[in-house]
Amino acid sequence: MNNVFNVFSILMMLILAPCSAQNKNNAVNANTPNPLIEKKVSALLSKMTLEEKIGQMNQYNGFWDVTGPTPSTGDAAKKYEHLKKGYVGSMLNVRGVDEVRAVQKIAVEETRLGIPLIIGFDVIHGFKTLSPIPLAEAASWDLEAIKRSAQVAAKEASAAGINWTFAPMVDISRDARWGRVMEGAGEDSFLGSKIAHARVKGFQGDDLTAPETIVACAKHWAGYGFAESGKDYNTVDVGTSTLYNVIFPPFKAATDAGVRTFMNSFNELNGIPATGNAFLQRQILKDKWQFDGFVVSDWGSIKEMMAHGHAINKKHAAELAANAGSDMDMESYAYIDELANLVKEGRVKEAVIDDAVKRILRVKFELGLFDDPYRYCNNDVEKQVTGSQEIHEAVLDMAKKSIVLLKNEKSILPLKKQGQKIALIGALASDKTSPLGSWRLAAEDDTAISVLEGMQNYTGNTVSFAKGADLTLGKSTFPLELVINTTDKSGFSEAVQVAKTADVVVMVLGEHGFHSGEARSRTDLGLPGVQQALLEAVYNVNQNIVLVLNNGRPLTIPWADAHIPAIVEAWQLGTQSGNAIAQVLYGDYNPSGKLPMTFPRSVGQIPIYYNHKNTGRPVMPAPNEVFWAHYMDESNTSLYAFGHGLSYTTFSYTNLSVEKVANQTFKVSVTLKNTGKVAGKEVVQLYIRDMVASVTRPVKELKGFEMVALEPNQEVKVSFNLTQDELGFFNNEGKFIVEPGDFKVFVGGSSVTALEANFKL
Repeated sequence: MNNVFNVFSILMMLILAPCSAQNKNNAVNANTPNPLIEKKVSALLSKMTLEEKIGQMNQYNGFWDVTGPTPSTGDAAKKYEHLKKGYVGSMLNVRGVDEVRAVQKIAVEETRLGIPLIIGFDVIHGFKTLSPIPLAEAASWDLEAIKRSAQVAAKEASAAGINWTFAPMVDISRDARWGRVMEGAGEDSFLGSKIAHARVKGFQGDDLTAPETIVACAKHWAGYGFAESGKDYNTVDVGTSTLYNVIFPPFKAATDAGVRTFMNSFNELNGIPATGNAFLQRQILKDKWQFDGFVVSDWGSIKEMMAHGHAINKKHAAELAANAGSDMDMESYAYIDELANLVKEGRVKEAVIDDAVKRILRVKFELGLFDDPYRYCNNDVEKQVTGSQEIHEAVLDMAKKSIVLLKNEKSILPLKKQGQKIALIGALASDKTSPLGSWRLAAEDDTAISVLEGMQNYTGNTVSFAKGADLTLGKSTFPLELVINTTDKSGFSEAVQVAKTADVVVMVLGEHGFHSGEARSRTDLGLPGVQQALLEAVYNVNQNIVLVLNNGRPLTIPWADAHIPAIVEAWQLGTQSGNAIAQVLYGDYNPSGKLPMTFPRSVGQIPIYYNHKNTGRPVMPAPNEVFWAHYMDESNTSLYAFGHGLSYTTFSYTNLSVEKVANQTFKVSVTLKNTGKVAGKEVVQLYIRDMVASVTRPVKELKGFEMVALEPNQEVKVSFNLTQDELGFFNNEGKFIVEPGDFKVFVGGSSVTALEANFKL
């Protein structure tokens, strides 16, 4: 019987003739479907049974070692039978050419129609060779570098058989307690939208049939970054102004870039879980935005609607999700178990099923999987690409560009390259696993270049290392909850002795790579464990300290800001972490990163973000008045503002001007000069304020930025155009409007700048 199936599969592949040439340029444009692909999708759909259609909507996690024995009992055996019957449309967490080829062979050669699988994986900031975590990449403000990072991640992942990534995460978040801030682009929708577009283009390129590209997935649709109290999976309650002006824009940018898949969020919105939310999936995404790719649930989120109190049982959950527009079920078993009966009972129309399956098949055709199901399964390519020099060079470049110089008093940095005694202190300084960060499923432990190794490449100084204290004492079982050292200070004395005789102390402190990520929310954003005490103990004997932070989120470090002369935000930078940090510390790379997220003074200020509303009582009305928007025990200001980042040189901004060049178009210009002694790059940032509007606007909104490289004493005129796109906003009905009135414009090196001008629209 299998031979009959094989013959039928071959015939189907001949009938559905190759379409690679026609895919070019159309494959990733959601608004211009390829007519040939549409014809082939419809032809294939007409041959499918209801059960086979539903099978395409079913995604399973890799459930057995395909190079080992076939599962014969239990859940794995059931999944295996479904795979052989064509009742599985996608698998995730299957990686490596041999593994992917094995499951693809079953789908293509043993099922009735031979429909290939799409293979998904969390390629979040690289596959095996890792770039910085996404929040760190966002700190580069370098869209081409971010695009390149996604490109090399796609290249390495596709070489291992992967053709779909569950990235980019484009959730905007203003709450550093939420562990998944490390996975996004920070707090600002304008920057987040630009980065979303760059990452989608990086993953998908211009032609999905190209073997080095993979399908991207915009997630989490929608509002996940606004989880109450920063607690993962928590409820979300936001107004329509925030929804349309803050949350939606990066998703729309991803759609405009041609993203082919969306992923639902775990949270509810307006009391309806996102997975069963027709407003999000049908009204906005598929109708208003004309998105013609497909929507996948997040892991188990369909059946989780029962826990939300929205679905009575799994069958009801399947009904709600399908009718709302969720096209593929990730590991809920809801569709495969319940949809056929729901169709027969008339509770879900078969047209709903057909629409979902068309979307899934469309993407498979765009990938060229019907031309060659094994196009991602070349062992030679896997060996050549994985860990190649090209990829290592790209992730090192990205890592250097992601570093932010927060503070540099007395020009302690860059370090001298000769004749100094340097004390390197901190468990993270020698750690080769933590710098990989969270979401590193395919990467191996102990493969990152440590800061110690990076600094040892510079041989002119004497570097003495002391751990000082363990950051962690181990980890429990899945999901790898860390056991933090909160008591053991036995290593302090060694660190203090090393610091006493040093010319400069470099302390590498912060979070472990698993302190942030999914399900890793924190209420205390200070240095975990005994690290603050270690920092103070070393400071007592040597104040010439460079603090290098490794972290996945903004931290509260007011003591360090008040006492430590130099602070470097080095995030979790991936495989080449130590080399990137050392090159910045020694001045071989002049840092140019800017913060994509505000650093609070205290957790009590959260949510804190630069583009807040003015309120009716923004300032103290009279001396000693208390009736205004403030804290009794803390400043309203941030510790480090959005957009902040220093350089080893200095820049001046002068001659700000605003000129009307057309109807509702203004040209904003400023003179930027390198006033320091070395070459450097500056991210020039443009902000506006709409002074009076029918829906109140923030005190500042980023509306443009440009990276400018200048030699010492060189100056250049930098110009931006403000058009309707930048000057308008969405009203509470989701309509984009541009209102006349007074505006302010601000230009500078961060969101805190005094250089401003006025204009009238």
